[in-house]
Amino acid sequence: MKSVIRQRLPGLLLVMLLGLSPFIAGQVLAQEMEPININSADAELLAELPGIGETRAAAIIEDREANGPYASAEDLTRVSGIGEATVEGLADQVTF
Repeated sequence: MKSVIRQRLPGLLLVMLLGLSPFIAGQVLAQEMEPININSADAELLAELPGIGETRAAAIIEDREANGPYASAEDLTRVSGIGEATVEGLADQVTF
């Protein structure tokens, strides 16, 4: 029984590490990315933010033009489809 565990343990650890690599890489990229100014960014740049995409990026610009600049990340909740969870995820990736 112990020999079977010894034989399979390295393989299991490798599979687990490979499975986590996209998450680890995503965190590294998110940390290295400069914050995006929500009040001046175009739709293409806004769409790169996690949880935003093309549709919400366009909605952010429409809202910004209709209601004025954003003063904080919380202001993004005035855009349909952007809730507290999205705002929390963006807090360190955006500026105003």
